[in-house]
Amino acid sequence: MSVPLWGWLAVLAVIVIMLLVDLLAHRRAHVIRVREAAIWSAVWVALGVAFGGVVWAIYGADYGAQYFAGYVIEKSLAVDNVFVFAIMFSYFAVPREYQHRVLFYGVLGALVLRTLLIGAGATLIAEFSWILYVFGAFLVVTGWRMATSRNSHSDPGNSRLVRFIRRVVPTTDHYHGQRFWIRQGRKWVATPLFTVLVLIEVTDVIFAVDSIPAIFAVTQESFLVITSNAFAILGLRSMYFLLADLIHRFAYLKLGLSAVLVWVGAKMLLLEVWKVPTLTSLGVVVLILTISVVASLRATRPTLTDAVVTPPVDPAPDDLGPTRHQPTRTTPTGGSS
Repeated sequence: MSVPLWGWLAVLAVIVIMLLVDLLAHRRAHVIRVREAAIWSAVWVALGVAFGGVVWAIYGADYGAQYFAGYVIEKSLAVDNVFVFAIMFSYFAVPREYQHRVLFYGVLGALVLRTLLIGAGATLIAEFSWILYVFGAFLVVTGWRMATSRNSHSDPGNSRLVRFIRRVVPTTDHYHGQRFWIRQGRKWVATPLFTVLVLIEVTDVIFAVDSIPAIFAVTQESFLVITSNAFAILGLRSMYFLLADLIHRFAYLKLGLSAVLVWVGAKMLLLEVWKVPTLTSLGVVVLILTISVVASLRATRPTLTDAVVTPPVDPAPDDLGPTRHQPTRTTPTGGSS
């Protein structure tokens, strides 16, 4: 797949323009409601799908399918980030109106770091083809660990990174609007918002170690790996605000994500035995995610008894005397109504 320099520059220009539009649209701190998050999610998904259509039209169905497979894998694995973001924002009590700013710069840093990781991965694959089998084994093990520890939750406050930041960087205990740094006296100190930003960046790098090899399982084209990653995580902010209040409904989603990792890892391990067609691989991923989402929503749907309020029970007819839970009723005498 040969992509001219202007093609790379055009993609970069689209990403920068959309980030600027997003930044201008959210320049004033405010709480992102579900309706606004849904609109932005639709915009980002439409952009990613449209780019896939361009790839399909110019480079053919095979490369188009590879892009969409990478896009769906990265988009689905990004949901795991949402769980972690919710835990971090809750632990550090980040006001909802400041969360978008943290995620914006978090995604911006993630784009840069992931590009560097993808470049390193592509170089390793070009030099050592056997590294694909290492990636495959790593994904299978990671998927198994995700499935067996899906109900465990980490405590951000006890992480070594948080303790290191607080020890090295002068930090205030209070938020000061959307600012990451403030000046106190003659020195600059970080706000808790800076600590959360660093945690998000480090967390994304950790997740990228899983997701980038997973995309290499469906395509080794650096252009497709980078663009599918970029267009998938550009909508991560709006995805968080859309799903943050519904996280408890996705009981089996992590199980589905672990199955996706095991599937793509096994696909890499079987490269020399059975080359799975890209559309088949994409179909399996979509099927796994659909089953996990439907099963989650069915398992956590509100039952009829949750919505019905049990009426108070009338006292038995032979219960003539008052009890300690039932006040005495007195009948007025004299007078009529």
